[in-house]
Amino acid sequence: MNLIKKFKAPLLLVLVYLALAIWWPDISGRSNKVAFDYLREMILIIPPVFVLMGLLEVWVPKEQIKKLIGAGSGLKGFFFSFLMGTLPTGPLYVAFPMAGTLLQKGAKVSNIVIFLGAWAAIKIPQLLVEAEFLGLPFTALRFTLTLTAVIIIGLVLEKFIKPEDIPQ
Repeated sequence: MNLIKKFKAPLLLVLVYLALAIWWPDISGRSNKVAFDYLREMILIIPPVFVLMGLLEVWVPKEQIKKLIGAGSGLKGFFFSFLMGTLPTGPLYVAFPMAGTLLQKGAKVSNIVIFLGAWAAIKIPQLLVEAEFLGLPFTALRFTLTLTAVIIIGLVLEKFIKPEDIPQ
């Protein structure tokens, strides 16, 4: 019984897949295709991310992270975090291990939120495409509102999450 409680989410998922296979086989087939495509993408992306995290852990000293985006970094930390989030391409789940490593090395919570927010919604290639299809006024307004929201969220979370709350 304890084993069932421990694995209730995967077991529920298996039951849903079985129900789909029995009553709606066409939906089951499409669902399986999406699941396997996502699994393949994860298998291709996650190992290089772990290698990069290992390199970040070894090559970038804790003092350097604290200096760039730590407690005393000020506006420089904000801009560096923003730049780190806007330049890369790739899915957001790639940024989470990096954010965790940066937090463990002494980065400020607000700078990590800015990094993740920029990665999720303010990538430079995305802005260029958005401006082309939706127009510059729309893109500028969305950029401004998104950046403002990310900064506010980062500052609010900084008040609630203290450095001692972050696992080392």
